Amino acid sequence: MDQEPLPSAASLQGTLFDFAIGELVRGHRESFPPLWTTESWAKLLIWLALSCGCSGEPRALEAFAAALGPALTARMRRLFFERELAGLNLRVMADPAEQQVLLLPLDAGLEADGGPAGSLDPERVAAALQAVGLSALATADRSRWQPLEALMAVPWQSESG
Repeated sequence: MDQEPLPSAASLQGTLFDFAIGELVRGHRESFPPLWTTESWAKLLIWLALSCGCSGEPRALEAFAAALGPALTARMRRLFFERELAGLNLRVMADPAEQQVLLLPLDAGLEADGGPAGSLDPERVAAALQAVGLSALATADRSRWQPLEALMAVPWQSESG
């Protein structure tokens, strides 16, 4: 009887770390207003650094950020600025470093109404923006929204309104 090989200790530790960091970011991303801003992201990183024993001095915070490395930092940032709205069947990706908010179906093959993926209903997109608190930050001018393959790109609100 063949038995499936057990995962290595390093593999299990890596999986546990990945799970834990994901839960940590998701669990605390709403704790650092103003949400959907680089300021909020910086506050999370500072909180993490202080929680790991770093002082609040710029040199220590920079060392902490360097220790995370680009791959982990990018993964954490994506988790921080992404939301899944199962009720609307949408994923919202709203990193303020990007030019626009992206909304796409959770199920890439089908829309919520069971039809094929493609253009997203503007009412559903507006409901998603409202649900995650992005209505005032993303442009309300639907003529500027860009329906792409299976997603909608909504520009950030400009400084001039």
